[in-house]
Amino acid sequence: MKKCKGTGVAKGYGCNTPLPFTKRNGLKSYKSKYGLGIDCKCYQKWLVSTNEGKEKMQAAALKATKPRREFEEFEKEEKERKSLNTLLTNTKNACHTYIKARDKGKPCISCGVPYRSDFQAGHCFKSELFSTIRFHENNIHGQCIGCNIHKDGNEAAYISRLPERIGKEKVVELLKLSKLDKKIDHKWDREQLIEVRKYYQKKLKELKNGESI
Repeated sequence: MKKCKGTGVAKGYGCNTPLPFTKRNGLKSYKSKYGLGIDCKCYQKWLVSTNEGKEKMQAAALKATKPRREFEEFEKEEKERKSLNTLLTNTKNACHTYIKARDKGKPCISCGVPYRSDFQAGHCFKSELFSTIRFHENNIHGQCIGCNIHKDGNEAAYISRLPERIGKEKVVELLKLSKLDKKIDHKWDREQLIEVRKYYQKKLKELKNGESI
């Protein structure tokens, strides 16, 4: 009979207990690890008393809990993503509500068609392509559905009429910001979105109260 003895990382922890064996493919197979019998108390002692044993238990625990931890991390990330998307939508709504109120009565920024109540908040530089200026008030103006949707923003006419609306200096500034945007990998975070939302909520309140903007 082969006896339980400590070898390698388990050297010195063997208890010399005879190890039972079974035959597999005609060969003896002992129920042991690192020279220690798995059913012997010395194996448990090795697990709790040595750094190697503790590392093995920790690795086993991490492996056993990996699916649960991965699921919890996924749930957390998904919750944060949904929360950020909701905040992004709320910020967009606050911004667009102000823009439509500010430009009420003004003709379409692109084609000049007279104001209608179904005018939308249209971007000169598309929000999905220019992240840093997606909420910039000089980049958003009242626009008819025909230009904003059916003509995909009608950008050429939009830019040509923009100086009449905000002045050449602000147009030049906006063009500079649009070029700078392409050099920045910008993603809106919670603090920024909350700040922008509050800004437009305040602007809308001032507009409704007839205060100067």
